[in-house]
Amino acid sequence: MGWADAEVSLTLVSDRAMARLNRETFGRRGPTNVIAFPVDRPEDGGGGRMPAGDPDPVSPGASPPPPVLGEVVVSVETTRRQADETGWPWEELFDFYLIHGILHLVGQDHDTPENDAAMTARTWELLDIVRGAGD
Repeated sequence: MGWADAEVSLTLVSDRAMARLNRETFGRRGPTNVIAFPVDRPEDGGGGRMPAGDPDPVSPGASPPPPVLGEVVVSVETTRRQADETGWPWEELFDFYLIHGILHLVGQDHDTPENDAAMTARTWELLDIVRGAGD
């Protein structure tokens, strides 16, 4: 995906918290399943940043911290509800949403039919890899 080493923050929230976040971020009512907040993107150089307020600068010769891709926020309630509605195991649907969010962090979007098809295909491809990792 363009990153050999990177950090992703994952936040799990309730529908109430997700609805507030969705309203504050996009002006949309109600909860959604996943929202991604990118920080460093590959096309931006992804330089990575020290945590704010860190008093210890990177020592000379030390490896810099990995770039921070951003934060993926998933509503556990929405994920469980949508899993029940579709008959999909909620853990797999959760993985699907997490992958979807990570793809947003690296710059993919579903703003056009072509981009939507590409993002959906890549999400399924990565989900198949994750499923195979458990074997």
